[in-house]
Amino acid sequence: MRKSSNQKQPTASSHVEENEEIDWEMRPGGMLVQKRDDVVVDDGASAPAAESIGGPTIKVTVCHGPAHHVLHVPAHSTFGDIKNAVVQKTGLEAKDQRLLFRGKEKEDEEHLHIAGVKDRSKILLLENPASKERKLEEIRKNNEISKACEAVAGVRAEVDKLSERVAALEGAVNGGTKVEEKEFVVLTELLMRQLLKLDGIEAEGEAKMQRKAEVRRVQNFVEKLDSLKARNSNPNINNSNAVSVTTKWETFDSGVGSLNAPTSSSSAKVTEDWEKFD
Repeated sequence: MRKSSNQKQPTASSHVEENEEIDWEMRPGGMLVQKRDDVVVDDGASAPAAESIGGPTIKVTVCHGPAHHVLHVPAHSTFGDIKNAVVQKTGLEAKDQRLLFRGKEKEDEEHLHIAGVKDRSKILLLENPASKERKLEEIRKNNEISKACEAVAGVRAEVDKLSERVAALEGAVNGGTKVEEKEFVVLTELLMRQLLKLDGIEAEGEAKMQRKAEVRRVQNFVEKLDSLKARNSNPNINNSNAVSVTTKWETFDSGVGSLNAPTSSSSAKVTEDWEKFD
């Protein structure tokens, strides 16, 4: 019996294909898998570099919103490799990415060729809901801080105007001019209204620090008005008298001034009386 002449004989090309298919590597767990190469982002000159690494290279497009990122990658790369390759392009960390192929989300350890990814395939990239929520929360907080800073700035502008009136009253009192008491009362009330505005501003971070500084500033003006009002009512009150009062309190606390003077005066009188009695 003659053998059929149509029997297919192995060729050199088939041997090459077989050699390519059994390009294996051993993983730490003892699993034998196909050898992996690095993923290369297409920047106009990366495809030849990927080819030189060895192994079949495919072209995939990662769609992220309106953006499309083209990659030249080894066919046996993982979806985790794809995530790492587009971090710089998308601004999303690998942990914040979700990759979908044919409508199904893929795990990082899944291989492209096993999932059916071929040359010119498209992969959809989405952002994790938790990451998106975190960014929205940061945006909201920043907007609130910005809004609070604007509110504090508005109060600061009003206090600047009132500070000019405080300075005018201080100049008048220091110059010996008698000022009507209602001027102090009205100005103090206006300053207290600004304190109420500041109290109603919900602030965090930098805005909170600005609000605290402005509250202290308004309080200082109110204290100054109280002092000016007292001096305006009694022109004899001045800085030297204030120092004198302080000195007396300090002497009183030491227990010296409260005893010596009365003792000396009373003893002198007693001595004189006893001398007269004799």
